[in-house]
Amino acid sequence: MNGLLEGNNVRFSGIQAGTVKDIHIINDSSIEVELLIDNKIRSYIHRNAIADLGTEGLMGNKVVNIIPGPGNAPEIKEGDLLESSKNVSPIEMMQTLAKTNNNAADISEEIRQVVHKLNNSVTLWNTLNDAAIAEDLKVSLGSIRKASVQANETVAQLNTIVQDAHNGKGTVGELLSDKEMASDVKDAVTHIKRASKEADATVAKLDSLVAELQRDVTKGPGTIHSLLKDPDMAAKLSNSLANIEKGTAIFNEDMEALKHNFLTRGYFKKQEKENKKKGK
Repeated sequence: MNGLLEGNNVRFSGIQAGTVKDIHIINDSSIEVELLIDNKIRSYIHRNAIADLGTEGLMGNKVVNIIPGPGNAPEIKEGDLLESSKNVSPIEMMQTLAKTNNNAADISEEIRQVVHKLNNSVTLWNTLNDAAIAEDLKVSLGSIRKASVQANETVAQLNTIVQDAHNGKGTVGELLSDKEMASDVKDAVTHIKRASKEADATVAKLDSLVAELQRDVTKGPGTIHSLLKDPDMAAKLSNSLANIEKGTAIFNEDMEALKHNFLTRGYFKKQEKENKKKGK
């Protein structure tokens, strides 16, 4: 028991409680210590108490300290056994210190080798001492910071556009939510379709007229003769011209409507300016 002898003191919570009566060797790893406890103190010691081996002073005799255990437990009686705590022997302490010292020495050697490599690294020191590299790093960091700011601003602008559109603000929002603008868009599409349709019809009529004139010129006595003498030809030509004139009028109305539509009026204004520059 690391120097424990019969007659050594026994303390309970720091109070003298008895002495060591006998020491029995059970086996090579277990020893039983028989304690003689004062009757006045015994009633305060319970079965969950822990026996710990200590020393009186720095280099004094060994002493058995009884420490109260947690919770409630029955009072000890004659022949009861108390659990003991494992004490670290001076030899074990020295072994631990020796191992710790060896580990510290290994770590110190590794640090020394790293420092030696750093001190002898020409590339590293050239890099650290190169003012141009430092300036390049500074410029790169500035560019990264600037790009980050611009990215944040772009994201904020996109969020604003989306939010405005959601709330019916801005050009996109007005197109999506303004009924009047939606009506203008619908009217513009209608006029464009109508103008395209009338233009196709007019071209078809012209093609038909030209083909008929060519046929009459080729097979008949001539255009002048057909126009002056043939009443059927004159009637056909008159009807064709009337249809063309009617189709042209409708086409002009649609084009005039497009000139005043907010979606296409910019194009016509641009065309007028270009025609004025050309002197048309």
